[in-house]
Amino acid sequence: MLSPAVKSDIRACYQTLQDQLPHFIPRKAQNYLVAELAKTLAGDYDPKRRLLVAEAGTGVGKSMAYLMGAIPFALNNNKKVVVSTATVALQEQLADKDIPFFHRICPKPFDFILAKGRQRYCCAHKLSAVAETESIQGALFAQKPKRSEQLLLNDLYVALSRGKWDGDRDSWPKPIADHLWQAISSDKHTCHAGLPAHRGCPFAKAREAMDKADVVVVNHSLLLADLELGGGVILPEPEQCLYMIDEAHHLPTVARDFSAASASLLGVVGWLEKLNQAATKLGNTADMTRAHRFVDSLLEAIQTLIPGLREAKNMLSQLSLNDDGCYRFADGELPEALIAPSEQLKTASKKAHQALGKIHDLINERLKENDISAKLADPALAETAFFLQRLENLEKVWTLMAQPNADKGAPLARWVQACREREGDLWVHVSPLEVGWRLDQMLWSRAAGVGLFSATLRALNRFSYFCRQVGLSESDGSRYLALPSPFDYANKARLVIPTMPCEPQASAFTAALSEKIIGHLEGERASLVLFASYWQMKQVTQAIEQTVTQRGWQLLCQGTQSRTALLKAHQQAVSADKTSIIFGTGSFSEGLDLPGNLLTNLIITKIPFAVPTSPVEEAHAEYIERCGGNPFLQIAVPEASKKLVQSVGRLLRKEEDSGKVVLLDRRIITRRYGQSLLDSLPPFKRVIEP
Repeated sequence: MLSPAVKSDIRACYQTLQDQLPHFIPRKAQNYLVAELAKTLAGDYDPKRRLLVAEAGTGVGKSMAYLMGAIPFALNNNKKVVVSTATVALQEQLADKDIPFFHRICPKPFDFILAKGRQRYCCAHKLSAVAETESIQGALFAQKPKRSEQLLLNDLYVALSRGKWDGDRDSWPKPIADHLWQAISSDKHTCHAGLPAHRGCPFAKAREAMDKADVVVVNHSLLLADLELGGGVILPEPEQCLYMIDEAHHLPTVARDFSAASASLLGVVGWLEKLNQAATKLGNTADMTRAHRFVDSLLEAIQTLIPGLREAKNMLSQLSLNDDGCYRFADGELPEALIAPSEQLKTASKKAHQALGKIHDLINERLKENDISAKLADPALAETAFFLQRLENLEKVWTLMAQPNADKGAPLARWVQACREREGDLWVHVSPLEVGWRLDQMLWSRAAGVGLFSATLRALNRFSYFCRQVGLSESDGSRYLALPSPFDYANKARLVIPTMPCEPQASAFTAALSEKIIGHLEGERASLVLFASYWQMKQVTQAIEQTVTQRGWQLLCQGTQSRTALLKAHQQAVSADKTSIIFGTGSFSEGLDLPGNLLTNLIITKIPFAVPTSPVEEAHAEYIERCGGNPFLQIAVPEASKKLVQSVGRLLRKEEDSGKVVLLDRRIITRRYGQSLLDSLPPFKRVIEP
């Protein structure tokens, strides 16, 4: 049960919040979310299933709600809060604004930190080895840095040494080129606290600060990276954490990408040949009397891998690639001829990975015992780390390729793709279709408590589609909430569905769009037009450009400049009382914030149906059909529903905003699925032209 101490702290937070914000407006939905989250975490609903799924519409104030519900509970129960987001913008808002503000109103003190992956930090030891020296370590750079690059490395070293820089790539005032950063960035093989020279490295310090912090802000990728390693490696142990997962609708895609793997065939052969040449030298650095059996094992594995990969390439080259240079194996089933080679490559890559790992450990051991100088050990460790990362990926690819499809559940998607970097080479790709069981295994069944939040979790007014994606069930004891936005949609906005001469499938639709869009831009000061494709956006732009210029309107197209620059130009024009129009595609339907008079006219050209063009999407549709389902109704319509809700969500960002949404796709009233899409939208006043 929720303790009196937690209740008292939450009330104190809320009272201070009211006192500190002069124009604070109490929101019932926000208060309800705070209470329901706290009760869920306390086990009031289910002591074994402390998980809340909450869709909170725009304006509810969900960020402050989950901070207020989770942090007081964590502080009173010796738990940590991990807040995970999908976008950098929300991560920065939480770390720079929301959490510092909550820190001021919380009655109990707490520490918080923005956590980043190891690769965002430099390795102090590597940096010292390449700064202020003429003999740059060959293993760290493919070619010697230019004079300007050497000066930058020196500046980085001096700033780090004097405590004026924390070693975080993002906090350096100017961009650092990728090839330079890769040479000095931290990696798990050569830069860890187990080595005395690395205990003061920036990531080690950040990790210490993370261990002490009560609240850790991460992105979904870092969260998944930790869970894939078993949990508690980068972040605190799942059993000690309350996970507040914001922008949770992105989690299934991130999880699937993390479980996927890919590698080229001839490209791998290239670096394996280099490893073959370096093996004896690395063995000598590790002390050949102890390392000889691992060197022999490594060389044997390489002698299996190189011809095996070439043979696989020759076999796969016989496949008929489609126009995109791709071939997908139906139902994820490999041809009989590829099963044994895949198993052989899996075994050999695992053997090579393990053998090189042992050599790496022996070099580390000699360095710790001062049996070898850092001057000799560091280049060898950097070189082994380079190959270990690649062998780890290679092992994952062929382990998944060789894995037989299970009798139950979705198969793996397997496909090959022509390599653009090297003519004649092929990429091998493997990806799961469904990752819910994995999320349950790694997170839901282990965490001390979980809150999943987004403005768009439901599809067609139901949580079932999201539940299937993330491995939850509406009857598993989890708590589900759908909290409406406090905005007065009926009086503040209209949804207009105009008469159209044709539907989107017709060849004349693009020409019809041009005419209709001009008509609905007339008399509007600030407009956003969302297109289903870049091609159609460009076609319409060319068709109306002259008219727009003649009328003195400003037309800003996505892709012509950065999003920041584009929004700034739009804001300046609107502030100067000029007409400004933004043309954008699907990525502009989420995360674009144009409050007040910056957007009063939103035009959506099509219902945002995604065409299943990627091999993973095609494989998923194939699997659903094989199970007797309908991919269009089970995937395409629910996804379109979520995206349409996200799109119309661009219009009203604050309670005083107003305007209209124009949907130029009549299928929403002419097709059977249209009514369910329409019902999932906010309760705008509807104007449906005959």
